[in-house]
Amino acid sequence: LNQLLKMQAEKDKLIMEVRERLKARGAKTIRGMGRVFKIFDDSGDRKIDRQEFYYGLKDMGLEITKKEAETLMDYLDKDGDGYVNYDEFLIGMRGQLNQRRQAIVDKCFLQFDKDGSGFITSNDLKGVYNTNLHPKVKSGEMTEDEVFMEFLQNFGDKNKDGTIDRKEWNDYYSAVSASIDNDDHFIQLMKKAWHLDQEKLVQKINEKLN
Repeated sequence: LNQLLKMQAEKDKLIMEVRERLKARGAKTIRGMGRVFKIFDDSGDRKIDRQEFYYGLKDMGLEITKKEAETLMDYLDKDGDGYVNYDEFLIGMRGQLNQRRQAIVDKCFLQFDKDGSGFITSNDLKGVYNTNLHPKVKSGEMTEDEVFMEFLQNFGDKNKDGTIDRKEWNDYYSAVSASIDNDDHFIQLMKKAWHLDQEKLVQKINEKLN
């Protein structure tokens, strides 16, 4: 266990160093990240392989071994295809949601986690995603349950258990957040996407607390 914790701490330190180096190179915005990604992507195929990643880090002036670069590469390569695409690079380098963004993401989750279970299920999303009007349901090609499962998987149900847990919800919106520079823009997007009703939400939280 201690060895695993030590390895995690070393990986976190490496990631922070790369992020700080990127900031020093002016990569603080989406456009800046795009420029850095193009520098790494020597072949121009919109994905970075292990060799491109290692030499890209070296070109940035980062003192790093090939083994350390591979550790970082594995961290960024979320789909496990052996490459880092632009979205993976953006999400990994921009990090987690900041406090303001996390707050609105949490509020939206609470709005749909009606029973306080920590999961969002089909019952929680009734009235938000109406499957019986889906064209494939109407044509008889798919059942309502099948359409809903497809919706959940596209949204972020990575383990395909028919629910979205807090981590899947946060991971999904971390990916969305990574492509939006402005906090206010992100918050407005969340409110519009989920028709967030602040008064009802406050009332619901108060009811849970009482």
